[in-house]
Amino acid sequence: MAAQRLDGRLLAAQLESTLAASIAAGLSKGIRPPGLAVLRVGNDPASGVYVANKEKACARIGAISFGCHLPADISQTELEAELQRLNKNPAVDGILVQLPVPASINDRALLQVLDPAKDADGLHPLNLGRLLRGEPGPRSCTPAGVMALLKEAQIPLEGVRALVVGRSILVGQPMALMLQQANATVTV
Repeated sequence: MAAQRLDGRLLAAQLESTLAASIAAGLSKGIRPPGLAVLRVGNDPASGVYVANKEKACARIGAISFGCHLPADISQTELEAELQRLNKNPAVDGILVQLPVPASINDRALLQVLDPAKDADGLHPLNLGRLLRGEPGPRSCTPAGVMALLKEAQIPLEGVRALVVGRSILVGQPMALMLQQANATVTV
């Protein structure tokens, strides 16, 4: 089997175009645009780039971005209160808890506070359980993007041997589960 290059930028542009048209159509009917909140704690450089790209993508499609950049020395209690505020905000449809968080923050406890219905990255334990069981629910962005690329390229996964390098809760484990659900044999 020959190597095949998959163009994620092209698929992303197509999806953005579809979303922008859908949001514009909703606006013309008086429907508010969707809102995405990104909760970022500290100054991790990679997180800064990732969050900036999400904010730019929201602007391109007409979604509202609720950036929430908090200092690294915020307490667990203050951070959880901020997350609860976002959970209760009716203009916020999805929330990304940007990982990693500083070592002083218990990310597992933080993710428990996240409203599972607004969990844009599928990291709440309820949503991870749904993924494990093959039930519908939010999925981690990067593995979901990989699956969309494979589908767009019409690459059959049933019976294929797949290798996932890494086992993080954000990418590796969800990727392996999504591939298994497509009937691939997965090695991590």
